[in-house]
Amino acid sequence: MALSQADFEYVRALVLRRSAIVLENEKLYLAETRLQALARREGIDSLETLVGRLRTAPHSGLQQKVVEAMTTNETSFFRDIQPFEMLKQVVVPELMKRRATERQLHVWCAASSTGQEPYSLAMLLREHFPALASWKVCITASDLSTEVLEKARQGRYSQLEVNRGLPAQLLVRYFQRQGVEWQLKEDIRKLIDYRQINLIEAWPALPPLDVILIRNVLIYFDVETKRQILGKMRRLLRPDGYLFLGGAETTLNLDDSFERVEFQRAGCYKLRKK
Repeated sequence: MALSQADFEYVRALVLRRSAIVLENEKLYLAETRLQALARREGIDSLETLVGRLRTAPHSGLQQKVVEAMTTNETSFFRDIQPFEMLKQVVVPELMKRRATERQLHVWCAASSTGQEPYSLAMLLREHFPALASWKVCITASDLSTEVLEKARQGRYSQLEVNRGLPAQLLVRYFQRQGVEWQLKEDIRKLIDYRQINLIEAWPALPPLDVILIRNVLIYFDVETKRQILGKMRRLLRPDGYLFLGGAETTLNLDDSFERVEFQRAGCYKLRKK
């Protein structure tokens, strides 16, 4: 099943409109591969038929499935370990001192994919900050894709997935064997509030945030979309809060309200003091 150039242009425009993700010309093969898998799941015999249905039945739900198929859900437990070390050694201890009176922390993982990032954060807090057990700690995790959010809520992972970044002692402590898979124990799963949020559409009400993690997401957007998202996050972040981006991402030349905070081989961003 091949995707014609005209059909690729239609899919590219659809994905851009619905998610702001830019599909370059060299992504034609990727689009074909992912749409072929979707077509098989939907019982559709060709990519031409698939795109034809997109054109004639735009409200059938198929458009959302195509957009979700085009999103990248690469993730792992404790991915790029240095940000988690910074959270453990600098960010959380500082926030606990500053929030000692109110005893609340609010965190948003803004592109949580299948859940490894928010669960890694929950295990880190449970392991190293037992005093937070008596605090109100809210971890909101969101993604564009309803499919990956459902997997995240279940907290079930294959042996290959738990082998990627998860220390053996945490596997033993926080997971239960479920056949050939591993499932996070309920007391960890219930720490995360999963919500479907499209970053380029209207956001639901969120509390003032102490930490925002939006790692390896901005790279898929054009410059104006990056600026809009950073601006909205700036307004949600508390004045002494922290913003974590991916290793190849920056606020430089996008939003000068942020300044970088360095830590070993990693770093994050804080709002400049006025």
